[in-house]
Amino acid sequence: MNTDKELPDLQGRNKTDFLLKEETRAIIGCAFEVLNELGHGLNEKCYENALVVEFRLRGIGFSQQRQFEVLYKSERVGLFIPDLIAFDQVIVDTKVIDRITDTERGQMINYLRITKLRVGLILNFNTPGWSGSELSSNCSPKYLCLSVSICGSAWPDSSLYELPD
Repeated sequence: MNTDKELPDLQGRNKTDFLLKEETRAIIGCAFEVLNELGHGLNEKCYENALVVEFRLRGIGFSQQRQFEVLYKSERVGLFIPDLIAFDQVIVDTKVIDRITDTERGQMINYLRITKLRVGLILNFNTPGWSGSELSSNCSPKYLCLSVSICGSAWPDSSLYELPD
């Protein structure tokens, strides 16, 4: 049975359906705090581990490197191990790449499908200096995949970066 038609639009086109707004805002706030302390130029694992520390300090529930079976026709063919799952609901994938592309967004959609979660957050710590933070949510109507380039010195106040209500 295909239930995709019954699912809300998670992309924010219908603003009342935007899932986990406060949770994703809190995670992005943690990412800016990590950037403020560590700066740019480290590997992904450093940022992932720093987010773990920040989540603990802020009382945000998380799991790190939790394993999920990848099944093909009901047979195990591998494991998917996401960096972090925050609030038991949001996959957090740390990146240090030039820019987030459709490849990373496509991977996140697969991650969401495998974990049966609905919201994923790709955090890119690569871009030094303030050039504005990219906030994109154009993955799929079934899943919400936010990609954020963490490149400033603080969480921006501009409404441009506000998550939809």
